[in-house]
Amino acid sequence: MSTSMSTAASTPAKTPQASIRLRPVEWPDIDALTALDSELFPDDAWSAQSWWAELAGRPRRRYIVATAGDAVVGYAGVDCTGQTADVMTVGVAPAAQGSGLGRRLLDWMIREAADSGAEALLLEVRADNERARNLYLRAGFEQLQTRRGYYQPGGVDAHVMRLLLTEEATS
Repeated sequence: MSTSMSTAASTPAKTPQASIRLRPVEWPDIDALTALDSELFPDDAWSAQSWWAELAGRPRRRYIVATAGDAVVGYAGVDCTGQTADVMTVGVAPAAQGSGLGRRLLDWMIREAADSGAEALLLEVRADNERARNLYLRAGFEQLQTRRGYYQPGGVDAHVMRLLLTEEATS
């Protein structure tokens, strides 16, 4: 699981929120998703094969892409099974950071999890990704545990966080 609020080189500087469209991921998006994921997560980016496998897991696995014009500026995925849903990945291109897109993607994942009947949404986030951790805390997530040295190389800790999906949390 990877989460970042960290673009493809063709993305315009500071993408305004109003110009960003969310839609379900389609097979032709895989090259752009792979490129953006490699930029955001150079040490543990998903390969095209990983993206293909994830999309084959639908409808249990749900993915959206955020676009500004023809450029992919973000994406999110959630695994909705049983009482607990899991954030699979989320990323925001640097040009779209600070626009509210990360919160918009997170809100979508929360709604998808709640709509699937899940009672909680779990995620792992790098301990050194302060921007993402703060977003999750503001959204009501609580830290459950720390997995020491989880992200390799580099041995960066992962914080496991949970949001209980009450009516207040999903409205």
